[in-house]
Amino acid sequence: MGSALVGFGKAVPALEVQNDDLKALVDTNDEWIRTRTGIESRHVAVAESNADLAEAAAREALGWTDGGFAERRFEAGEIDLVVFATITPDMVVPSMAGLLRRRLGLENAIAFDLNAACTGFVYSLTVAETMMAASAPGAPGAAGRNPVRRALVVGAERLTRLTNWADRNTCVLFGDGAGAAVLEWSDERPGILSSFIVNEDDVTNALSCPSAYDAPQPFDANGIAPDVTTTDAAAARIAEELDVLEAVEAGRPHQTIYMNGQKVFKFAAEAMTEAVNRALERAGVSLDEVACIVPHQANERIIKYAAKKLDRPMDLFQLSIAHAGNTSAASLPMALAEAYAGGRIKRGDKVVLVAFGGGFTSGAVVYEA
Repeated sequence: MGSALVGFGKAVPALEVQNDDLKALVDTNDEWIRTRTGIESRHVAVAESNADLAEAAAREALGWTDGGFAERRFEAGEIDLVVFATITPDMVVPSMAGLLRRRLGLENAIAFDLNAACTGFVYSLTVAETMMAASAPGAPGAAGRNPVRRALVVGAERLTRLTNWADRNTCVLFGDGAGAAVLEWSDERPGILSSFIVNEDDVTNALSCPSAYDAPQPFDANGIAPDVTTTDAAAARIAEELDVLEAVEAGRPHQTIYMNGQKVFKFAAEAMTEAVNRALERAGVSLDEVACIVPHQANERIIKYAAKKLDRPMDLFQLSIAHAGNTSAASLPMALAEAYAGGRIKRGDKVVLVAFGGGFTSGAVVYEA
């Protein structure tokens, strides 16, 4: 028995931006981007919100719309849990999971967000599977927990909201989209066999983004600052301090993603191989038994390096980066949905999901389809 993955869906914004389109913004071209990243285009959300993309992907995973891959139609009342992985929520309160719960009418669901950057989907799967196992009939203490039989796990991002479009090294990488999966507790299928999640300190902030909520306050250590006597004065003081804050960002626009590519590449390449090997060891599964590895789609070069380290051909890996770019927490579930849509994963196959992200975070999940 275990948590089986039984439904998958993805959604992307309508606007697709080709590599050569970016020449209007920075000094770049299609060949430069493709040879270094494997990316040919990415989708940019102009009219779509994060919630819009998540809803579309979730409806596919639940079997409510054409597209996606769902073993059956799941009714709204059957979903007990929503875990939503994102670093680009539409708002802070309510959570994106709460918004999605409302949109889909999931009246019985517990709902919360999770931020583990690009590894968010792997962390979210692990949390959902753990809650399902802990509340399964016969589990120690199950009677004292919320029963979770089915979970909707979503990764959705609008990374282009955080992109510095003047930085040729990062603006070519990111895109927007959403992916979703449905987990169902089964007495007949093993489902998720193991997981491995780990954090490593990013002591140099090689991958970081300032908070959008770091606006200065009109206070000092003693309370209201002496030069602030009216609402207008407070607003003026805050605006002045914001200008100063932006000026010290070393030429980098405030609230955009910063990345030291070399440091991130070095971390990612090692983290991916470690996560795959550790998760397989925990599952008691050999790499020879694996039918498909679905990695986070950050850069094709990183995936190729991991394939070399694992001594496996590239055709074992699901590659979906060409027309999506790096969509952070949405990347892995989008690629997973494409793998099912393309017939790469069949019932009984052993599958590895692996990701790495800012923080630094990394992890992998092994499951039987």
